Amino acid sequence: MSESKASDVLVRALEAEGVERIFGVPGEENLDLLESLRRSSISLILVRHEQAAAFMAAAHGRLTGTPGVCLSTLGPGATNLLTGVAYAHLGGMPLVCLTGQKPIGPRDQGAFQIIDVVGLMKTVTKKASSIRDPDDIPAMIREAFRIATREKPGPVHLELPQDVAGMRTHARPLDRSPRPTVTAASPADLDDAVLLIANARSPLIAIASGANRFARSGDEGMHLQDAVKAFVEASGLPFLTTQMGKGVIDDAHPQCLGTATLSSGGPVHAAIDAADLIINVGHDVVEKPPFVMEGGAPRVMHVAFEPADFDPVYHPRCELIGDLPANLLGLATRLEGSRREWPEVMSSVQRAFARTHTRDDATDDATDPAHPRRIIGAIRAALPAEAVVSLDNGMYKLWFARYFRAELPHTLLLDNALATMGAGLPVAIGAKLVRPDVPVVAVAGDGGFSMNSAELETAVRLGLDLVVIVLRNDALQMIRWKQDDEGFEDFGLAFGNPDFVALAEAYGATGHRCDGASLEQSVRDAVDAGGVHLLEVRIAPDYDAEEFG
Repeated sequence: MSESKASDVLVRALEAEGVERIFGVPGEENLDLLESLRRSSISLILVRHEQAAAFMAAAHGRLTGTPGVCLSTLGPGATNLLTGVAYAHLGGMPLVCLTGQKPIGPRDQGAFQIIDVVGLMKTVTKKASSIRDPDDIPAMIREAFRIATREKPGPVHLELPQDVAGMRTHARPLDRSPRPTVTAASPADLDDAVLLIANARSPLIAIASGANRFARSGDEGMHLQDAVKAFVEASGLPFLTTQMGKGVIDDAHPQCLGTATLSSGGPVHAAIDAADLIINVGHDVVEKPPFVMEGGAPRVMHVAFEPADFDPVYHPRCELIGDLPANLLGLATRLEGSRREWPEVMSSVQRAFARTHTRDDATDDATDPAHPRRIIGAIRAALPAEAVVSLDNGMYKLWFARYFRAELPHTLLLDNALATMGAGLPVAIGAKLVRPDVPVVAVAGDGGFSMNSAELETAVRLGLDLVVIVLRNDALQMIRWKQDDEGFEDFGLAFGNPDFVALAEAYGATGHRCDGASLEQSVRDAVDAGGVHLLEVRIAPDYDAEEFG
């Protein structure tokens, strides 16, 4: 058996895993790997910041269920990557990140740029390792992909030192193996869960981030989202979603009460307060909680792949654990035909929420073109149901979570776990590469957009059709709202902005300036024209306290 360079073996192992592209910013420690990629079937997507590489790869994992791959060099490249890796870690997105490192043997640069990257990555990954022996590469790549996709999905890190990458080895890629089988709950456990539901006076279903995964039942072959819908419809019970559970079932479903945008005080919390049993499907404590379990909190049934992580605000009294699609189908079969009258408070919440989907501009009151609901209504009306909208993080995210109609899974990509600014545009780029045939729109505040605005050049260079909407109010409005809510003076949160239209043109994109009145047509025109378009929209900040204070 002939020898191969270690970096060649690593790239062939990635090809064997089905990897088509790697996002990254290489450095001198990656040069052997870069040469191996040049001679492979894998595309290298050069980005402008390592953080964006991890966001793009995480978007791939989120939309496909298979790990996206990102790459950086050592030291500052790896620390830049860290935020995007943490985004995937908390958000449950499968990811494999590769970083370079100085030689493990003799080196002539002392400790220049050397930090313990593996140690840092262990805090935000499922596993982090350094490749010390080239013979180990096939098994380490295979294991990285297996770990990244197992519940809860997330990132795995591998460090490839510069001298190891150039070593010779007889190793060959391993065959891919099927995912491990997840055991379903026992019939007795399912019967007990159904009895608990039947004895509740006002049960309520909450659909969370864990229900928005790529999984299917081993026995039935049904996708997770279809199993969730089967359970909801068989039970006849009202349901709400968390922010990261939006789209599992169409928001306009007649049993939907809306989305919990806050932990208390939102429109759906009247229903939560009236519930004596909340069936939490796929809840993860890393997502900002839809309610806090304190005082006279209702009984909570935790239905998920894995046992709950108890913390002061979440401590369910019963759990149904294992193969989530199979367990939901088991509940659906047992609950079929058991529909009941809803308490009036839940019916009232449902009627009020349904009205948000029946008006042309999402609200009769939002005549001001700068009103957030007017802007959201315009974006929804301009796009087909299958279009993907990627949100950055800011005050507008709450408005979108509450009022944007998500009709299909993974069509509103928002982050309610790490909730980092700067992700909106890179995630949209990753999403467009995965779903080239549907419109993709990034929505970002001026603060978050400015953190990774250079990725406009990446989108232009890749020849993508992408619409970027920048909501401008010249401040960190989410923090300003909280500052005001806690009685502090307005301080330290305002900034200046460039001419975003001119900035777009400088990067080779097309810039537009519009308001809520012209936004719908502007989005339609941009989608039809193709290419990268930036739409600057000035948004009014004065409505924040109106609904969220």
